Amino acid sequence: MSAGPSATGPVEQRIDTPHGEARLMTYAADSPTATLLLSHGAGGGVDARDLVALAGALPALGLSVVLLEQPWRVAGRKLATPPPTLDAALLAAVAALRDGAAAGPLVLGGRSAGARSAARCATRAGAAGCLALSFPLHPPGRPERSRLPELLGAGVPVLVVQGERDTMGTPDEFPPGVELSVVPDADHGLRVPARAVVSQQEAMEIVVESALEWVVREVAGNGTPGPGVQPT
Repeated sequence: MSAGPSATGPVEQRIDTPHGEARLMTYAADSPTATLLLSHGAGGGVDARDLVALAGALPALGLSVVLLEQPWRVAGRKLATPPPTLDAALLAAVAALRDGAAAGPLVLGGRSAGARSAARCATRAGAAGCLALSFPLHPPGRPERSRLPELLGAGVPVLVVQGERDTMGTPDEFPPGVELSVVPDADHGLRVPARAVVSQQEAMEIVVESALEWVVREVAGNGTPGPGVQPT
């Protein structure tokens, strides 16, 4: 395991997982009220626009953000490995945070495949909440292949941040009771077209503001640290 802090960027840390080396990038708040551990999707990495927006904005607002780069990305492969390997790396990252790299209640999250993994692992990780960015409710055009049981089985408070035009599940496909923040005109990557009702910057502001409000309300406000991190 190695770490390399930067004067302007995140603290980077390599961790061992059952399926290879993963990378953690910690964007630390000065006095964090909670820590978000977020993983990327199967079609991209931690440079996804929503992950970048959260990591760039939340630390100044009192929430630390740790981005997990899965072993398959660290190894330079183009195809994601099976879901159990993603879960194993996520749980290894939680274990690494127990060494004191983060503070406050722990929120597991991620985008797309990372959101599915967070929902599957939230209870095992002792997380206080699950932030699901662009949850892939079903494969495109295959609503009968629903992944809703994963989301409903998280066992912790969940916020889904979903694009209005997401082909893997539009907001109105989620059942009542699922807390949703809708990004107008956005697709699965939370990208908005040039003539959308909101700009790309405004779309990311929706992501950041909804995540912040939810964490403060549902997680940080209860004053109970999750077992995955050290209390402040």
